[in-house]
Amino acid sequence: MATLKVPATVPPPEEDCEQLRKAFAGWGTNEALIIQILAHRNAAQRKLIRETYAATYGEDLLKDLDSELSSDFQRAVLLWTLDPCERDAYLANEAIKRLTASNWVIMEIACTRSSHDLFLVRKAYHARYKRSLEEDVSYHTTGDFRKLLVPLVSALRYEGDEINATLNQYNNQFGNAINKDLKADPEDDYLTLLRATIKCLTCPEKYFEKTLRLAINKLGTDELALTRVVVTQAEVNMQRIKEEYHKRNSVPLVRAIAGDTSGDFEKMLLALIGHEEA
Repeated sequence: MATLKVPATVPPPEEDCEQLRKAFAGWGTNEALIIQILAHRNAAQRKLIRETYAATYGEDLLKDLDSELSSDFQRAVLLWTLDPCERDAYLANEAIKRLTASNWVIMEIACTRSSHDLFLVRKAYHARYKRSLEEDVSYHTTGDFRKLLVPLVSALRYEGDEINATLNQYNNQFGNAINKDLKADPEDDYLTLLRATIKCLTCPEKYFEKTLRLAINKLGTDELALTRVVVTQAEVNMQRIKEEYHKRNSVPLVRAIAGDTSGDFEKMLLALIGHEEA
């Protein structure tokens, strides 16, 4: 269930493009106007804005946003403006190149997108990087991580109820929930990733709640994780994530984000999770 608030009457893309050009004009950038427009348009509308902007001005909106904005706010706006499949392709490639904590991002994309969406991600990845996602994941991982991640990004995954039946059967046969048994060695990074994989497949809002909690409660905010979850889930599962966060932490997600971020970055994130001042 999406939380993103899209106005009942959305201006035509030509008007949005004209307003964005005004936001870029002059000595300073009008960040509030950029948020007012882009944070309140759904994926199809943002795509149309990009196409209209290119046709009208002969320039790439993403490049103009990149040159006008900076820091965490820039990253949030750029990721948001991308098509969802392009965004996931970019995040996956970034994770592969970074080589640190990359396994988590790749697993998250593979397990929390539908099989159809994951197919579009693989297609977008190949179009942008001229390599397959499967090949890059295979090349940059080893051992058990490779055995887990390559099939996850490659498969047309079954999305019915039987996966929960499988886990229930494990519980009945061995007397323990599988995730509990996978905690046998808490220091084992592979088992930790495997537990997260099961959580992503069975209860993604709990996985994202924990990711947000860790991002916010760290000694210093993990802006990359915070931005990734808010931007990728704003149109997908944000309402359930917010409910799970409030239940788990006794604090609304909006208050947690507002207390840990500031400026235009804070305003952008709060707009995307559906809470803002009128």
